[in-house]
Amino acid sequence: MPRQRRSFSPEFKHEAASLVVNQGYSVSEASRSLGVGANDVRRWVRQLGEERRGTTPKSRALTAE
Repeated sequence: MPRQRRSFSPEFKHEAASLVVNQGYSVSEASRSLGVGANDVRRWVRQLGEERRGTTPKSRALTAE
Protein backbone atom coordinates (compact mmCIF):
# COMPACT_ATOMS: atom_id res chain seq x y z
CA MET A 1 0.00 0.00 0.00
CA PRO A 2 1.59 3.33 -1.04
CA ARG A 3 2.21 6.02 1.54
CA GLN A 4 0.07 9.11 1.29
CA ARG A 5 1.98 12.25 0.41
CA ARG A 6 2.00 14.86 3.18
CA SER A 7 1.34 18.49 2.38
CA PHE A 8 2.43 21.49 4.40
CA SER A 9 1.03 25.01 4.48
CA PRO A 10 3.19 27.92 3.30
CA GLU A 11 3.16 29.21 6.88
CA PHE A 12 4.59 25.93 8.20
CA LYS A 13 7.30 25.94 5.52
CA HIS A 14 8.19 29.54 6.32
CA GLU A 15 8.45 28.80 10.04
CA ALA A 16 10.61 25.72 9.36
CA ALA A 17 12.96 27.71 7.12
CA SER A 18 13.06 30.54 9.66
CA LEU A 19 14.34 28.15 12.32
CA VAL A 20 17.43 27.61 10.18
CA VAL A 21 17.86 31.09 8.71
CA ASN A 22 16.90 33.29 11.67
CA GLN A 23 17.29 31.17 14.78
CA GLY A 24 20.50 29.28 14.04
CA TYR A 25 19.14 25.73 13.97
CA SER A 26 20.90 23.26 11.73
CA VAL A 27 18.81 21.66 9.00
CA SER A 28 18.94 18.32 10.81
CA GLU A 29 17.89 19.87 14.14
CA ALA A 30 14.96 21.68 12.54
CA SER A 31 13.80 18.64 10.58
CA ARG A 32 14.04 16.39 13.63
CA SER A 33 12.13 18.81 15.89
CA LEU A 34 9.38 19.27 13.29
CA GLY A 35 9.16 15.65 12.20
CA VAL A 36 9.83 16.32 8.53
CA GLY A 37 12.62 15.28 6.18
CA ALA A 38 15.89 17.18 6.06
CA ASN A 39 15.62 17.51 2.27
CA ASP A 40 12.26 19.25 2.68
CA VAL A 41 13.73 21.75 5.14
CA ARG A 42 16.73 22.36 2.83
CA ARG A 43 14.37 23.07 -0.07
CA TRP A 44 12.31 25.50 2.02
CA VAL A 45 15.45 27.30 3.25
CA ARG A 46 16.66 27.66 -0.35
CA GLN A 47 13.24 28.92 -1.46
CA LEU A 48 13.05 31.43 1.40
CA GLY A 49 16.50 32.76 0.48
CA GLU A 50 15.48 33.14 -3.16
CA GLU A 51 12.28 34.95 -2.20
CA ARG A 52 14.21 37.33 0.06
CA ARG A 53 16.51 38.13 -2.88
CA GLY A 54 13.46 38.96 -5.00
CA THR A 55 13.32 35.84 -7.16
CA THR A 56 9.84 34.67 -8.04
CA PRO A 57 9.35 31.10 -6.81
CA LYS A 58 8.32 28.33 -9.18
CA SER A 59 6.07 26.88 -6.53
CA ARG A 60 3.74 28.50 -4.02
CA ALA A 61 5.45 31.40 -2.21
CA LEU A 62 6.44 31.07 1.44
CA THR A 63 6.25 34.81 2.09
CA ALA A 64 3.31 37.12 1.66
CA GLU A 65 5.16 39.61 -0.53
